[in-house]
Amino acid sequence: MNTTHHSFKDNGLQVWLGSGFYNVIDGASTTADEHLSVINPSTGEELATVPDIGKGLLDNAVNAARKAFPGWSALPFNDRKTILSKALRTIEEHVEELSVLLTAEQGRPLAQARWEIDLLTKVFGPACMQMELPDKEQDVPHIGHVTKRQAPLGIVGAISPWNVPVILSFLKAFSALLAGNTVVLKPSPFTPLTVLRISEYIRKLFPHGVLNVVTGGDNLGPWMTCHPGIDLITFTGSTQTGKKVLNSTAPTLKHVSLELGGNDPGIVLPDADPQQIARALFDSMFLLSGQGCICLKRLYIHESIYTAVTDALVSIASTTVVGDGFNPETALGPVQNRRQYMRLRSILREIDQSGAPILYRGDIPTETKGFFVPVTLLDNPPDGATFVTQEVFGPIRSVFKYKDVNDAIRRANDTSYGLGASVWGTDPEELCKVAVQLEAGTVWINQHAVRNPTVPASAYKSSGRGVEFGQEGLEAYCQLQVIATKQ
Repeated sequence: MNTTHHSFKDNGLQVWLGSGFYNVIDGASTTADEHLSVINPSTGEELATVPDIGKGLLDNAVNAARKAFPGWSALPFNDRKTILSKALRTIEEHVEELSVLLTAEQGRPLAQARWEIDLLTKVFGPACMQMELPDKEQDVPHIGHVTKRQAPLGIVGAISPWNVPVILSFLKAFSALLAGNTVVLKPSPFTPLTVLRISEYIRKLFPHGVLNVVTGGDNLGPWMTCHPGIDLITFTGSTQTGKKVLNSTAPTLKHVSLELGGNDPGIVLPDADPQQIARALFDSMFLLSGQGCICLKRLYIHESIYTAVTDALVSIASTTVVGDGFNPETALGPVQNRRQYMRLRSILREIDQSGAPILYRGDIPTETKGFFVPVTLLDNPPDGATFVTQEVFGPIRSVFKYKDVNDAIRRANDTSYGLGASVWGTDPEELCKVAVQLEAGTVWINQHAVRNPTVPASAYKSSGRGVEFGQEGLEAYCQLQVIATKQ
């Protein structure tokens, strides 16, 4: 299988890239006068270019979505579901080539690219298609017969990030479409290629204007968030950018859903089995080379098993290969883009200058100009260091020793973030006792960074607002309407 994948990469990818990448506006493939370069993070070289649209083409996309909204929202719920299910099957038909393209633009190993697309087409997408939005009825004294219905909001502007671009783009878009909205989707300019290719494959399944996909530089997002024709912005990205999004939407009083940064803590209790949990800990810390908002970023280990757990983590790290995602031996790919790479290099310099002890620092490829950062485990760095208090979006993690569990809980909660957290051990009562004290939207027990499409995800503090996934996530794309009939 590896030979097949490499053959496709070497011989088929360039031909496929040569066919070009286009936006979808009002059902048609659209280009622009200006273009953006998309870089392969494993080599630092250009892969392809995509349109860099201006305000005029964005207006065209929003107007097309507005024009299509009455017909799409009036379509029976099950008819919308049928079209979306066909779109999922169409994506699945192209999974091999899409996986190669995703690896080329995002950097992660080929198996992880395939995992993301399979997660959309086989898990999250089908689960979304099983959901319903039924009216709820009851008789209420003094007001009469009450019908509560979930009405579509209108035009949804979906802005997705570069770390998991396929699943986050199309879960936003498909959930919004299922609820009866029309969509203007903007993938990250760092990883737009796979999203654009999928959009080309599925665009003819939808009436013109129902699904519009646009690309652009730093101006496009702000144009969308303040656009008077967009009714809801759903954004996944950094907390810093999320605050700008929220501020930009205020003049038009848009609905807003934000999934932002995380500095997720994990607490390992003294009764945990180091060997049993080490692999799960490592994988949740370094998923996608640590480029995940719900990755475990600060690990607190009881002093009685600190050495055993850290030795196990170092053992795993020492056998983990960092390299090009097309290399079958690679476990962790590069950092996705130069901007993030430079941030992480600055963090590594700060760590070295601070004298923070290092448990492990791995090797990286030196024969390429790719954006590779070594796997790094810090040994009890200062709690107040910026590389501890701020989200580190890359393969650098802090490990701490604690004596008293209440102190560990305090330190875990001492953050402006509140996306996820976890607790590890064997005593169910103690695990639950700790879990309910952690200030996070999702608290995992003996696992971390695990999502299920039927389970809602929310956030505390500066990690976001609103809900994604589950019934609550679908209803976030709706406006609750009450119809009261006098009896």
